[in-house]
Amino acid sequence: MAQPKHSSFSEVLQIISQGRERTNLLRKYEQKAIAFLVQRVPSWVSSDMLTGIGFMGNVLVCLSFVLGARVDDHYLLLGVVGFMISWFGDSLDGRIAYYRNSPRKWYGFSLDLAVDWAGIVLIGLGFMIYADNFSKFLGYAFVTLYGLEIIIALLRYKITGKYSIDSGIFGPTEVRILISIFMILEVIFNGLILYMAAIAVVILVVSNILEFRKLLRMADQRDLEERKQTEKEEK
Repeated sequence: MAQPKHSSFSEVLQIISQGRERTNLLRKYEQKAIAFLVQRVPSWVSSDMLTGIGFMGNVLVCLSFVLGARVDDHYLLLGVVGFMISWFGDSLDGRIAYYRNSPRKWYGFSLDLAVDWAGIVLIGLGFMIYADNFSKFLGYAFVTLYGLEIIIALLRYKITGKYSIDSGIFGPTEVRILISIFMILEVIFNGLILYMAAIAVVILVVSNILEFRKLLRMADQRDLEERKQTEKEEK
């Protein structure tokens, strides 16, 4: 497949922004990075291949926790590389389809969610292997709460028709960066990641509560609008 030619960088930015609403803190910089990269990915690299690359990044994160627990803490730094690979594949797989004017909206939506969930489970499993005793429950809590964020995103899409992968100012990119920082600090200060993980779980709890409250308001508003529409049709 030949790479499409677009007249300007701003045009590329507009094209890759289709079909997704972003609210995360780093969205402007992230979108510019994605717009730069989609123009340079070889034409033989497909969206599905990028999805696979992103998933392998999550496998590497899981492996870094296992090696960190069984061999040496310094292997946690592999997890930072894993998150970079995960971001690259996960961020570009759908966007490059829009750039090449060959999006598969529902196929990509379904595959992306399934692979994201599998990746989160792997990362949580890796952390549970690395953590000691009661701290293992933090890994379980992380997977559960992140899964709830996915459910909230799906419900919001169902209610509003707008798909967003972010929870307020936090999106997958910010989460990857935070966990990477935690892993680096763990190499320097052994044992610190457990406290950081606890903070991350608290943040996820608060974020889920706030986003769920917003979701209920949206749902209530849609109910009201549909009720008014039904009453209007009955007159």
